[in-house]
Amino acid sequence: MSVPESVDAAAPEAAHEPAGASPLGVERELTGHPGVDVHLARLAEVDHLPADGHLEVYEDVHRGLRAELTSLDAHPAPRPYENRS
Repeated sequence: MSVPESVDAAAPEAAHEPAGASPLGVERELTGHPGVDVHLARLAEVDHLPADGHLEVYEDVHRGLRAELTSLDAHPAPRPYENRS
């Protein structure tokens, strides 16, 4: 069996060119918590980024959501009229 001599060496590389950014079409629903909704809205940015730019956005959103959850566990400072020492 012989291999044709006219094999284009650039053709396999062209087949592996990264695709351009395209929206994933994922619907985002509001949660009713403004702090959470702001972070989730940032996920729309990845629709306009190549795949190698997604990680930075995902990590930032994750940090923001963790901060929101942590703030729920924080005890609010007592109000002046609640301080009964």
